[in-house]
Amino acid sequence: MSKEDKFIIYCMERYRFHKKISGATVADLFDRYCIYDFLKKYFESMHTMSENAIIQDIDEYIGIAWSRFQSLER
Repeated sequence: MSKEDKFIIYCMERYRFHKKISGATVADLFDRYCIYDFLKKYFESMHTMSENAIIQDIDEYIGIAWSRFQSLER
């Protein structure tokens, strides 16, 4: 398993804990909003960040992706 894959698992577990949601829900969110690709792309900078900063970045990325999706539907 690569260090990026381990980081993704860590992020999923911490996100699940902070949001108090199931692992399946996290997996669905990460898949739907391409969070896996986001975490891999920015691994080098993100793996040094605090847990709270990572959660915040994921939430911001989901918000941006959701906004883009909403504008496409109009």
